[in-house]
Amino acid sequence: MAQRQIEIFTADCPLCDETVQLVQELTCPSCEISIYHLQGDESREKAQQYGVNAVPAIAINGTLVLTGTPSREQLIAAGVGQPLP
Repeated sequence: MAQRQIEIFTADCPLCDETVQLVQELTCPSCEISIYHLQGDESREKAQQYGVNAVPAIAINGTLVLTGTPSREQLIAAGVGQPLP
């Protein structure tokens, strides 16, 4: 089964923590989550590849789709929790 890759970029802030929790609540078996805390060099490099300039930020399947605190509706519209076709 194909996996939907969800990458969350955070900076250990309360809004970031809420975003991670919301994404985790919405995920389905076809979702794979990676969380990048921007304190590490590897995480900052990954964030630069996507053009992340604010957190929280979410990339899905290699594309930055949301920056800032997302609503449940925005996450669902972006494909979080939705099985792959």
